Amino acid sequence: MEVDERVGAVEESCGTPRHSGCRLPAAFACPPAPKKKPVYFKQQAPPKNGYFQPPDLEALFAMVSDEGSLCLRSR
Repeated sequence: MEVDERVGAVEESCGTPRHSGCRLPAAFACPPAPKKKPVYFKQQAPPKNGYFQPPDLEALFAMVSDEGSLCLRSR
C-alpha cells in the first residue's frame, strides 16, 4: 500500500509550469508569404554557322517509322 500512496503523491506534485517565464511568447503577426523569384527569359540568337544537319537524319526517322508500322501490323 505504501507504493500506491507514493505514486499518488508523485502524480499530485507533477504539473505544467504556470510561471510567466516558462510560457511561450505571443506571436505579434505572421511573417509575409515568400515571394517567387522573377523568371528571366533570355532569347538566344541562332548560331552563326547555322544548325548542324547530318545527311542521314531523314534515313533514321524513316527506319523508326517503318519499325513502328510493323509493330502495329503484328498486333
